[in-house]
Order: sequence, then C-alpha cells, then structure tokens
Amino acid sequence: MEAKLKVEILAHTPEPEKIISAAAKLCYSPGGIEELLGGLDETSVNKFLSKLMDMGHESPIEHVSFTFGIEGVSRSLTHQLVRHRVASYSQKSQRYVTENQFEYIVPPQIAADERAREIYIKAMESDQKYYDELVGILKKQRFDEYVAQGDSEKAAKGKAEKTAIEDARYVLPNGCETKIIATMNARELLHFFNHRCCERAQWEIRELATEMLRLVKGKAPLIFKHAGPNCLNGPCPEGPMTCGKIVEIREKFSNI
Repeated sequence: MEAKLKVEILAHTPEPEKIISAAAKLCYSPGGIEELLGGLDETSVNKFLSKLMDMGHESPIEHVSFTFGIEGVSRSLTHQLVRHRVASYSQKSQRYVTENQFEYIVPPQIAADERAREIYIKAMESDQKYYDELVGILKKQRFDEYVAQGDSEKAAKGKAEKTAIEDARYVLPNGCETKIIATMNARELLHFFNHRCCERAQWEIRELATEMLRLVKGKAPLIFKHAGPNCLNGPCPEGPMTCGKIVEIREKFSNI
C-alpha cells in the first residue's frame, strides 16, 4: 500500500517572535527581564525582529523550537533527516512494532514508468511475504525455546514475537514507510532549509523540508522570511553542480 507525506506542527514555543526579540534585546539592554517583555508590543517586535533577521544575527533564535509530527516517509528519508544532529527524534521502532502489511513510498521516477512501477510494487509485496514468513519461523523457534525454559505460554508468546520481528526486519526495504517526531530550534531549521530545500537534495527530503518551511512560516513569518535554499539570498554555492534554475527557485519560495 502506497503512503503519502503528512506533516504537522505538534507544538512550538509560544509567541516565538516575541521571545527571540526579548533574547536579542537583552544583549544590549541594562534593563531586567520583565521590563524587556513589557516593552515588546507587536509593532516593536516586528521592527526589531525584521532588523535582526536582515542582519543575520542568528544566536537568539535558538531559544525557539518547533516539534513536527511526520508520517508517510521512507526509512531512506529518515536516515538523512537524523544527520541533522542539533535536534531530537523519536521514530517508530521496527523492533517493537510488527510490520503487518507495511506501507511504502514510490519514488516519482518509478511511479512515472509503468514497467518500473510494476517491478517495484512486486518487490514490496515480495518483501512483505518474506518478512511474514521469517516472523512465523522465528516466532515458533523462540516460543518453543521459552516454553522449554519454563516460561508461561503468554510470556513465551510475547518474548518470541519481539525477538522474531527484530531479526526479520532486516529484510524490509528502504522504501518502507515510517513515522517520526522531530524537534528543532529555529536556527537549526534555517540550516536544515538551506540544505534540504535545495534542488540538489534528494526529492523526498526536499518535499518534507519545503512543507515544514510552509508550516513554520505560518507561525513565525519574520523568523523564516529569508528561509529556504542558499540561492535565495545570494549566488548558488553548488558551483558546477548548480541546478541552473535560480530564477524559478526564488519565485517558488517567494510564494510559500
């Protein structure tokens, strides 16, 4: 069964732009915390934060974080996502959750070719079959062992299933759908968008990053007004590997 990308913001720092403005203002103010917050109305926050982001002064934005619920993505994508280490992740476990009729991601190039799509889906169905067969074999082996060791049938069944699926999962493909919760501060998000919204990024994580950017812009438009691939705010840094579509990319992200 094919899976589709779904992303939502589960939580974020309340009044993110006000918090960042207060943090930045504190660096240059002799006043106390209450005085700083009290003097920040919507007009002053907008003015101060616009100046801050235009200057590229990013350390104060680390005080704000966003937590995303992400599903309908592949294990291939999450292997890339967790390389962004200034973040926290919780992912669906294949050791503790049985992949009964797992969903999968179909890459666009494969989806666009009828024969390629047919082969791909057949491979996914075969992986499911082999996984189920391995789980069945291993569960029986372990169940008999645990009962022989004196475990009750109920306890033996639970332990056997866990040990079976943690080894059977090795046959599952990179295309297997997974779910993950990710929390990043705003500065790390800017870095993430710089790299993963770029056309040089792999298509799936680029779609995820672009959707995450759309969501955070709705919550904190001033913080993320310059967010996106590096070419939005200067020349493309990819050199000879540039996609050559800087005009189209700038137009695309101006409308997000």
